Amino acid sequence: MEQFKIISKIPTQSIGWLETRLSKSVMERLQSYIEVAKKNPVNHNSNLAGNISKSLVIEDKDDWFHLNILDPLISSFTEIYPEYNSQIDVLTESAPYWLQSFWVNFQKENEFNPSHNHGGVFSFVIFVKIPTDWREQHALPISANSNSPSASNFEFWHTTMLGQLTKSTYVLDKTSESQMLFFPAKLMHAVNAFYNCDKERISISGNIRFDNGQRQ
Repeated sequence: MEQFKIISKIPTQSIGWLETRLSKSVMERLQSYIEVAKKNPVNHNSNLAGNISKSLVIEDKDDWFHLNILDPLISSFTEIYPEYNSQIDVLTESAPYWLQSFWVNFQKENEFNPSHNHGGVFSFVIFVKIPTDWREQHALPISANSNSPSASNFEFWHTTMLGQLTKSTYVLDKTSESQMLFFPAKLMHAVNAFYNCDKERISISGNIRFDNGQRQ
């Protein structure tokens, strides 16, 4: 029988996302941003894909969140996934990062955010308040008999090496609060509706771009 050497080859240019847990003090600061936004509401709905009745612009006072949370995440991301740098149109020290948009979503039952992506270089989501439990949501008639129960889930959508569309799912409950996901802005993602709950799901999101001196 012919003898020959077989070598397994695994793609090395995979790019993913980061997850972290924000401290109580950071969440308290973010909550203060939300309270300020409620007092002087600036509607953000028209800028979003979400079928959500209430989204408000929030302000990062003194760039605190950018400097203390986002910059370390950017550094970690580019270190863990150096391949991403080659896929960005411009990457120079003369174009620093800029938190271009920053907003809070107040999602009610039956509302949802369809599969979409964002503009810019990086995006993130922070789960502030999760009033439902995914176990109860998946037990509802709408999901219980499905081979892919999705009620209340957060999902990333991406292709495999073979070009097949697949998803990576986060099931949400009280323990998800303060969790932050940091990802490439072009990564497709969706937020499914939840049901039988009259409380709001609150989340914060933002987009990071390069500051080319032409802010609008």
